Amino acid sequence: MKKINTILAIAAIFALTACDLDLYSPTSFNKGNVETSGDSEETASQYTKRSDMESLRNSLYNSWVKDIQEMGLEDWLVYSETRADNAYCGTNTAEIMSLEANKQDGSNKNITRDWNWYQTQVSNANQIICNVDRIQAEDSSMSTTERDQWKAEALIWRSFCFFRLTQLWGDAPMVLEIPPTITVENVEEVYPLYYPDRTPMNDVYTQLVEDLTWAAQYAPKSNPSNKMLMSDAFAYGLLARIYAEKPIRDWNKVIQYCNQIEGMGFSLEPEYGKLWSYDDNDAYRNSPESIFEVQWTNKASGNWVYMMYHRNAYSPNDSYSWAKWTTPSRDLIEAFQKEGDEVRYKASIVWDSCGWSNYYPSDNYAFMHKMPTNVSSILVMRLAEIYLLHAEALACTGDLAGATEYVNKVRTRAKLAAIAVPASQDAAIDAILKERRLELAFEGFRFFDLARHDRIYEVHDSMNAKDPYWQQRKPLTETRLFLPVPTTALDANPNMSQNAGY
Repeated sequence: MKKINTILAIAAIFALTACDLDLYSPTSFNKGNVETSGDSEETASQYTKRSDMESLRNSLYNSWVKDIQEMGLEDWLVYSETRADNAYCGTNTAEIMSLEANKQDGSNKNITRDWNWYQTQVSNANQIICNVDRIQAEDSSMSTTERDQWKAEALIWRSFCFFRLTQLWGDAPMVLEIPPTITVENVEEVYPLYYPDRTPMNDVYTQLVEDLTWAAQYAPKSNPSNKMLMSDAFAYGLLARIYAEKPIRDWNKVIQYCNQIEGMGFSLEPEYGKLWSYDDNDAYRNSPESIFEVQWTNKASGNWVYMMYHRNAYSPNDSYSWAKWTTPSRDLIEAFQKEGDEVRYKASIVWDSCGWSNYYPSDNYAFMHKMPTNVSSILVMRLAEIYLLHAEALACTGDLAGATEYVNKVRTRAKLAAIAVPASQDAAIDAILKERRLELAFEGFRFFDLARHDRIYEVHDSMNAKDPYWQQRKPLTETRLFLPVPTTALDANPNMSQNAGY
């Protein structure tokens, strides 16, 4: 009874006052949002015609996706490279130092901003997903093809964001509709939409499979001249990634979707380093290998995230007076050198002089080199990753020879000798994880690759003994594999639960 009275009191407040859901940033839903069911004129008035949906669809690419720089790359590389063994955090910024040391808590500002960003991106996508059917029925100028494509693109972006939420936090709130205004009459039904609990990972993944399977049928075909497109290939790639994860792991599905992509005309870029190359006028983009990338095409208004890692090759003196993030670790450098992997080493790491000596002498300092200009693309998915994921799936289903063929395709491009078929499945997984480390360094995979095979604990906890430049790390346990839910989210939402270990 107490809970019902509390809910009714909240409903009364909503009925009598203006609704300010900005106080509740974890959901990012606002009173003006369009209702997905019912006949509320107030909530149905925001989007009424085809041009509204077209504007939202264009915003998906022009602003939502391009907002990936801070939360989806800068912070993501801390989670993927610094929490593993590929990089030191790079600076004395408290938020990222705590993550390297595995001493983060719910007050960490970076964790908070990332939680809110992914929730906001889901809310943005829902504006298309939840309204486009109604508008197409009411506005004859919108074709069925447009409706299906725009909805598919939004579903792919939403799925990408939900998948990352689960990688970082495990169970994640999953609101799939736009909440209507709370009233006394609907409060018990609507309240959980504003204040959602976390959905179990298995249920999230099941929903993502359903969404992506539908979206792949209606998404635009991959376009060789525009790889910044939520294409059918990107949907299949996300399905392959999802099926590799434990909640719904199915290696045969991974093989199926990797095969699907491999039959769509992609090919490895002949020169590995060209993927991040540039000339005097522009950076290289839309390679035959790229499946999805985030692009900038104007040097005057390009990305800013380059400055977090090294110099902008087009303006080398800009933003170069402070220590950079994601500094390559000695362990990664040693791994490249031990393999004799000069091609990928030179593309991934560059040495330069600077004004600080946090990890290396200031006259010969190591920098992450996969964002060399302010118009370099962020490569979110490319064929070499799919090849190595395919190899992983084959190894896990017992086809060690087939797995080795895919590994050697990637090694040949890197000008490395082919490896022999490993003697066991464990040896094959070790070889594939090593190859993924060298091939995909600083692209956001290392921590999650190791975690997928329960190898992250040993790697994480061995770093202090191997390298004194690492901060003293708190041991990584299963309960701290995921990040803490931000304190602000817990304070704002009485239904939200915290991860164990925090």
